[in-house]
Amino acid sequence: MHPQKTVYWLQGGGCGGDTFSFLGSEFPDVIELFRRLNLQLLWHPSLSNSSPADHELLLSNILTGEQPLDILLVEGSVICGPAGTGMFDTKNGQPKKELIYNLAAQAGLVLAVGTCACFGGFGSDQVTEATGLQFARKERGGLLGVNYRSKNGQPVVNLAGCPCHHDVIVGALISAATEVAWELDEYQRPIEWFSTTVHQGCTRNEYHEYRVEESDFGEMGCLFFHMGCAGPLVPGPCNKLLWNQQSSKPRAGVPCFGCTDPDFPRATPFFQTPNIEGIPISLPMGVNRAHYMVYKGMAAAAAPEHLKKRTSKV
Repeated sequence: MHPQKTVYWLQGGGCGGDTFSFLGSEFPDVIELFRRLNLQLLWHPSLSNSSPADHELLLSNILTGEQPLDILLVEGSVICGPAGTGMFDTKNGQPKKELIYNLAAQAGLVLAVGTCACFGGFGSDQVTEATGLQFARKERGGLLGVNYRSKNGQPVVNLAGCPCHHDVIVGALISAATEVAWELDEYQRPIEWFSTTVHQGCTRNEYHEYRVEESDFGEMGCLFFHMGCAGPLVPGPCNKLLWNQQSSKPRAGVPCFGCTDPDFPRATPFFQTPNIEGIPISLPMGVNRAHYMVYKGMAAAAAPEHLKKRTSKV
């Protein structure tokens, strides 16, 4: 059995969606996961039942170093408003951002769970002043600063998603418990899950290649050109690690929202594709616009009849 490691899960400014995603894990389920990995859950806001006094004693012991903290998971953004005080989100009358900062200083490893914790996400405006742990959108820094390293010498590991996929959270805990080395991308997301786009693995790829487009929900064609799908633009495992082992947004006829991207949520509507003369403004990585326009025009003209005459619903 692996040496025991301690885990503390802190809720920042968020909806709790990453917790619900995590609880949806089936292989293994959450209880079996902690048992097999010999993880001691010190605290989780939805799973722990210790009294407020006991929780405060636990926090005190962690912050003084009496209680070792191996893995800190932070869900939700760090709320810094109003005017940098952090008083929009407090614990016992003190800004929670200070607690997050101090816990991170004691942790062997810090996992930012979900896009809000990674990059700020919802609430990263001039009023709420939400930020991520080590990024503010695409800008390095965040709450902990560019040079932050955990006690084990690692930067914050960003498990992006809104919410983060349960298999990614589980996989990250397995890697942390077994001390597997991380390989991260430029936004500190593990390349194990964020090295390919959501588009890769999408069941609508053939429609995309031949530019068989949809402008309404429930049909089988591509959702990139009109319906706002960000699948070709952002990295993520959603079409390979299916939600509840069943489906994903595009498979259910809903466009990818691009929720793993540092700039999520985007300023434009989710269900519209900003375009110039019918060509999306944002193109897949490495694509030349002029070449893309010619290629897609030719592809649409060559589309097979079975794609153009689709009639069945998703």
